[in-house]
Amino acid sequence: MKPALSMRIPMSALLLALAGTLPAPAAAAPLACLIEPSQVVDIGSPVVGVLASVEVERGDAVRRGAVVATLRREVERANLGAATTRSQVQAELRAARAAADLALSKLARAEDLRRQNFISEVALEQARSEAEVAQRRVDAVREQQRAAASDAEAARSQFAQRELSATLDGIVTERFLNPGERVDDKPVLRIARLDPLRVELVLPLADLGRLKAGDTISLKPDYPGAPTRSATVERVDRVVDAASRTFRARLTMANPEHAIPAGVRCTAEWGGAKAASAPAAPAAPTPALRPAVLR
Repeated sequence: MKPALSMRIPMSALLLALAGTLPAPAAAAPLACLIEPSQVVDIGSPVVGVLASVEVERGDAVRRGAVVATLRREVERANLGAATTRSQVQAELRAARAAADLALSKLARAEDLRRQNFISEVALEQARSEAEVAQRRVDAVREQQRAAASDAEAARSQFAQRELSATLDGIVTERFLNPGERVDDKPVLRIARLDPLRVELVLPLADLGRLKAGDTISLKPDYPGAPTRSATVERVDRVVDAASRTFRARLTMANPEHAIPAGVRCTAEWGGAKAASAPAAPAAPTPALRPAVLR
């Protein structure tokens, strides 16, 4: 009977040798990639009225603060003019001041005559009362002017509410109303901000932890001739969707010339966010064959 030979290779050495030949796991492709406007707002009116004009059309570029629509404001214009006129009238104040100056002059003469005993104490008191009343009249007119200035400011605010202005730089995407229609709780326009753009990525749970804020990813919009752009990771969700085992990441992509349209899908190449490939482990030496012990 020939002696049997036995190969005793440690299991740890075998696993180490196999690990050295297997590539490190790579980041999976995102399940969804969508380019969206960074901000969308509906422009409405704080007051109820009838639309007089709309200054922009769908597709027009607008700047923040530009007037995009106006409501009818004939009544508000008249109220503003009347209130402004009342606040600027100086004739009544000048008359009150002149009456006060005259009363003070009479008081000075009355005091001089009283020192010479030409008038009675009663006459002097009457002159003092007239001077006091005249001064109080000046104060009352000044108070009326301050109230008129407040009324003018309120009328100016009501007039300004009839002008609808853009609240951001962007593109008009929708026009809901036309001149002559009533404006109440319905928006007049919708404006989208296209610089920068917002990108939403949906990633599998296996990629959790491989992407962090500040990473840069290459994106290619899904339409013919689209250029490849870089986007920066703004935030990564900390809550995973249990049903789909996915999480979301939000990115920001500069679009100064509005060359990239919003609402298109994209392909993300996030090689920079992949985990670095682990160096190959050195292969374990194959142990020499030893003859089995004869028993």
